[in-house]
Order: sequence, then C-alpha cells, then structure tokens
Amino acid sequence: MGLLRSILAISLLVAQLTAAAPSNLARAAQPKSAPTPAPQAKDSVYETTQDKGYRFDRGGWIYVHLEGSPHDIGYQHGYLLAPEISDAFAGVRLEATHNTGRDWEFFRRAAREMLWPKIDPEYQAELQGIVDGLQANKTKLDLDDIVALNAFQELADYYVPWLDAQTRTWIPPRPETPGHCSAFVATGSWTRDHQIVMAHSNWTSYMDGERWNIMFDIVPQSGYRMLMDGFPGVIASDDDFGVNTGGLMISETTIGYFHGWDPNGKAEFVRARKAMQYAGSIDDYVKIMLDGNNGGYANDWLLGDRKTGEIARFELGLKHTKVWRTKDGYYSGANFPSDPDLIKDETTYDPNDSSSGPNARKIRWDQLLNGNKGKIDTTLAEIFLADHFDTYTKKEGANRRTLCGHGDTMAETTPGSGAKPFEPFGAVSGKVMDSRMAQAMDFIARAGHPCGIKFDAASFLAGHPEYSWESPVLRDMDAGPWTEFRIGQHMAPPAQ
Repeated sequence: MGLLRSILAISLLVAQLTAAAPSNLARAAQPKSAPTPAPQAKDSVYETTQDKGYRFDRGGWIYVHLEGSPHDIGYQHGYLLAPEISDAFAGVRLEATHNTGRDWEFFRRAAREMLWPKIDPEYQAELQGIVDGLQANKTKLDLDDIVALNAFQELADYYVPWLDAQTRTWIPPRPETPGHCSAFVATGSWTRDHQIVMAHSNWTSYMDGERWNIMFDIVPQSGYRMLMDGFPGVIASDDDFGVNTGGLMISETTIGYFHGWDPNGKAEFVRARKAMQYAGSIDDYVKIMLDGNNGGYANDWLLGDRKTGEIARFELGLKHTKVWRTKDGYYSGANFPSDPDLIKDETTYDPNDSSSGPNARKIRWDQLLNGNKGKIDTTLAEIFLADHFDTYTKKEGANRRTLCGHGDTMAETTPGSGAKPFEPFGAVSGKVMDSRMAQAMDFIARAGHPCGIKFDAASFLAGHPEYSWESPVLRDMDAGPWTEFRIGQHMAPPAQ
C-alpha cells in the first residue's frame, strides 16, 4: 500500500466512524486520531548483492533476501549487514553491561558454555556463517559475540535475574522483566471479511528499536520460506512478527513480571526461529517451542492458520503453558498473563491494578476490538497501533500505558514495570497483515512509532541527562511510511 493510498483510506475510515452519533461504548472504542503522515523515507538507488542474497532500503527498512544452505544464509546475512550488525552490537553490549553490572565477557561465556552446545547443528552452521560473512567484510566479531547478540533478549533479562537469585547477588537491584510489544489477532465474525487480521507493535528501548528495521525474506534449504521483521545479526525475528509458506501467521507479546530460567534448556531464539521455519500448524508451533523450553523470553504467542481460519493464544511460561483456540473471536497481547497458575507461580503480576501498563493496554484492546466487531481490517489495525488513549487517566496522551507506547513522555513509573521516569522505551515499529496477505506472503510495516511521531535523541538527552550513558548509541528514530513488503521483492526502478 503506498503512503498516499494509506492516508486516504485512513481518512475515509475515520470520517465513516465519526459520521454518526455513537453510543458511549462505541465512542470509547474509537481511536481518537489516525497515524500521523511521515515524510517519505530515503530509499536505495541500487541493490547490494552477495551470491543469492541482496539488500536495499525502502520506507525506513532494510530489505534483505537470504537463500541457500544454513551456512550460505548466514554468510549472506553477515556480509550484507556487516555495518548494521557492528552498530547493533555496540548498542546491545552497552545496554547489557550497563543494566546488569556484568562485563561483556560474562555474556560471551554464557553463550559459549550454556547456549552453544544445545543449538541445533543447522543453526550452529548459520551462526558460523554470519561470523564468516562479517569477517569477509572486515568486521571483527567472533562466534561468542554473535551467539550472545542473538540471545540479548534472554540473557540479560532472564538468565541474569535467575543467576542473581541463585547466588543471592543483587548488583544492581533488578527490576521486573520488561514488557515488550502490543498485538492482537482476530478472525470470523469479528473481522470485515471473516478472515484473520493480525497486528503488532514492537516495544523495546529506542537504542535497540531504531536499529530493529530489517525485513528478512529467507529461503532455507529445508522448511518453509519466511518473511519476518528482525534485528541485525539475529537469526530469529526476535520481536516475532512474520509469516511462512506453510500458512502460519505469527506474533507475540512478552509475559510481563515473569521470573524463571532453565540453564539446561535450549535458547529461545533458536526455538523461535525453528518454529517460524518448520511449523505448518498451530500444533506444530506449540510442539517446537516446548522442545527444550528454557523459560527465556517468555511470551504469549498470538498465532493464526490462514488455511483454516483458526487463531490461538499460546502462553508459554516455564512451569506452566496453556493454549486457547477459536475460529470466531480475538486474542490480544500487552504483556499481561492469563493463566491463573502461571500468574501465581511464575510472575508478580497484579491483574487488578488498572494503573499498570499491561492492564491499561488490555482494557484498551478490549474497547477497540469489541467496539469495532465486524469491521476489523488492516486499515483499522494501523489506527489501533497508533492509539494514544490512556484508559487509566481516561485522557489522550502518548505514554507507557497507551498502545503506541512512549516511555520518554512519562514522568511517573508504571507500577511493577521497572521502568524509570522518561525512559526512552516504547513502540518502535508496527506491522499488520490478513489471511490474503499471508497467502501472498506479504505484509505492511511502519518503522518507528506507529503514530508517526519522531524521537529526537539530542533534544531528549539535553532534557534528561540521567540517560547520558546512552549517548554513544542513542540516535533519532524517524517514523517511515506504512510500506508493503513481499517475498522476492526488489528495489523499485528509478523514476523516469
């Protein structure tokens, strides 16, 4: 969908929604503003190639096609994205060492001794390929660095707190596991065409989020072809939005307030990549993710099977897991767990605290989805992801309780989140798709805040010197246009 077409469609929809005098419920369920139009991002004028792989820039994203054996895919990945991987590595290293009080050698050792021996040979070959491609392009990172980079979501936020508890070490004090992402999936009578509609916004620190702008089209030697967003140097999507040729539509949000880790388990990034590549059904996905579950990066997975129209919510803790399924309904995610046993045994989550970010966003998802039953499509989904209504204060205003999260605007700390005042953390991209798009292997994505607001790093740091430690890597996060991506895509020819 082109930018002009998207803006016109959204404007028409808002006009239709507000034309009649709505009921109180419908009024509460309506987004108060459409995504802000953003200037067209600067696109590539040529493609860079390496064997069967290639890359180009479009709409604020870097589109990367990878194809071949596991080592070939890794080599193309490392070679084509060498500058971005080096840059992302610097940010991840700074963030992990600052937040945990550990040096980088701690993470390298965990990657080498705890994670590497349990990684499937296919993905060991791909990871080694990334290293070989990086070194061929004059980037000096080794295998331990790349494995630790791939596990950056789970080592710092799951392994370290578990290790602290085991050794009674609390340096520095650890906040609750951070919550990442907002998402929904709907099907049947809830959607305009009775097909599956899925939407997701990635929530993370802005220093990571500004770099989380890779669009991977992967053709593996075995398994299904995949289209997914991702992070430089990481073999899984890691914010986990994607689709495969087996008909599976995949998204998730993190289980907030979670604690748990199994040092004998298999890394979550390996299981997530394997499930994206080999699962052709909801049952397949659940089975692969449970195999060797280490509790790392514990998520509520929102899944859709475009072949059957069935959707699922798969809550994957360490001690407890549960699957809900339907062909007529919706599931939402905003870092709130649902299984009472998991809540009691594996989290410190309070489902009755309406001031918490997860609960406020859960309420807002219910308002929007219930208030638009039978109308939900990808255009509405874009508007939902850009929503700035705070259900706790009952006011408009972007913050960490709104679906389009802006932690940098929030003076107070949301209860139990571990977030600090004005923390540069929030929604850093948006993605939407429906069943027809999944069949064609494409989806629509927006880099940056889904609402279109730009984050200005220099201005932020000038006003909040307490975050000056981020200054070596923190930079502007522009919002690109909503842009459609598909498998086998190439750079658009230059205008004549």
